[in-house]
Amino acid sequence: MEPLVDRPGPQIGRSSLGERMASCCSYRTLQAWLPILTWLPKYRLSWLQMDLIAGLTVGLTTVPQALAYAEVAGLPVQYGLYSAFMGGFIYTFLGTSKDVTLGPTAIMSLLCASYVGGDPVRAVLLSLICGTIQTAMALLRLGFLLDFISFPVIKGFTCAAAVTIGFGQVKNVLGLKDIPHEFFLQVYYTFYRIPETRIGDVVLGLLCLCLLVTLQWMKSTLEPPSEQNAFLTRAAHMRNALVVVAATFVAFSWNAFGSPVFTITGKTSQGLPPFRAPPLFETTPNGTSISFGEIIEVSDRPIGIQSCHIEDGISQKSSSQNDYRINANQELFAIGLTNIMGSFVSAYPVTGSFGRTAVNSQTGVCTPAGGIVTGVVVLLSLAFLMPAFYYIPKASLAAVIICAVAPLVDYRVVMQFWRIQLDLVPFLITFLLSFWEVQYGIVGGVVVSGLMLLYNVARPSIKVCDHGVLVMELDSGLSFPSTEYLNTVLYTQALQASPPRSVVLDCHHVNTVDYTVVNELRDLLRQFKLRGVGLIFSGLQVLTD
Repeated sequence: MEPLVDRPGPQIGRSSLGERMASCCSYRTLQAWLPILTWLPKYRLSWLQMDLIAGLTVGLTTVPQALAYAEVAGLPVQYGLYSAFMGGFIYTFLGTSKDVTLGPTAIMSLLCASYVGGDPVRAVLLSLICGTIQTAMALLRLGFLLDFISFPVIKGFTCAAAVTIGFGQVKNVLGLKDIPHEFFLQVYYTFYRIPETRIGDVVLGLLCLCLLVTLQWMKSTLEPPSEQNAFLTRAAHMRNALVVVAATFVAFSWNAFGSPVFTITGKTSQGLPPFRAPPLFETTPNGTSISFGEIIEVSDRPIGIQSCHIEDGISQKSSSQNDYRINANQELFAIGLTNIMGSFVSAYPVTGSFGRTAVNSQTGVCTPAGGIVTGVVVLLSLAFLMPAFYYIPKASLAAVIICAVAPLVDYRVVMQFWRIQLDLVPFLITFLLSFWEVQYGIVGGVVVSGLMLLYNVARPSIKVCDHGVLVMELDSGLSFPSTEYLNTVLYTQALQASPPRSVVLDCHHVNTVDYTVVNELRDLLRQFKLRGVGLIFSGLQVLTD
């Protein structure tokens, strides 16, 4: 092997290896793996106040949402809080965005519900599996795979998930019980059993919805915040906590007077979750033992993990609004490690949250350290407030979920897809199939997007002009799927013409050619020569070693 520069080969080999080893062990590399080392030495005391305020605000938003999302996942409400604190601590050390918050989300809870069937053991094990695969992808630098999930697929999935989650909470607003989880059966039985509606739940649910919408409207009209409206702005940011606390007080008061007119959350486990290894087997109530292999056979696990990656990509893109770039692989590593460690405290899978990330940013967080404050708020709630959660009305949690997922139904982007017909196809496929099964919607959208991408590769645009000889201009690279199409165009336009025509193939825009294309062009040159006409290549780029 020849040396890369004008020095003896063995010395260069040792030098390159030494430089690489030194680079791997450098402080800069350590900063890449532990981003906290980048911002912590520059930390200012003035940032502490902003991080405390933001962390407290997000924490008061996280607690009611976590309780509500556990309901979506079909798990006891305490599992929402078990899943809500680990992300804040780990992301402080490993995250590359000051705004992103990790925790339970509506969409991830919906995915978990379809996989674990309300079984906490399987939910915790799913967290371990998701985290392991995400961490492995990050270590192998496979974050670029997120780029292959197109925006129409993401929007189709999130819109369908928002509709599914939102309508799934109508039963709690109406006070109905024993409604099936499947979307179409859910719609049918919700309307069929409307006569069984509990008036107390309806009134309280509608009041909570009106109050949440009013506070949300106040937040949008009071921006940017000022000293005069600071209190109202804070109240608007903490609207979920305020509404749930008020509804809980109302429910407690009615129960104290012996008039339980609301459907309440009921008994919850009190205290912090034990730190223990996630269970690798499960024992059913009748004493039957289910092995690890049998547990992970539930549904299509890799598809759920792929959906988790979609939400990771969405949360990363949301931070671009704050004028900084983040590292996709490092974000994936942070989320993966959060899910792994979360499985040791009985958490189900988590990811980045749209709403809480926006709250974090709007309240002026300066560093990821705000996540520590959020985590402490959740831990304090687990330690001291669980008895009070007994009286939380399910209608109030349903109102929180409906208001949280409503912004995900973005009708404006659908109108944009309507103008770009090609984007409308994967969006509709994903949107419609997601009502059947969310994983089918994701797979369907990704497959359709992939086929459209492959079609563009296999059918490159060829502009044909007649200047005495045919001039054919290619607008992209040539690869093996496009050989048959190129062959057909040249044959029909030139060789099958009477008389045969010479062709100038303009390759100014061609920067990639594979062996299959070269072999096909060699055969075409022979065919042109046999017919006494020429095939000339213009603008070919010279390949260098």
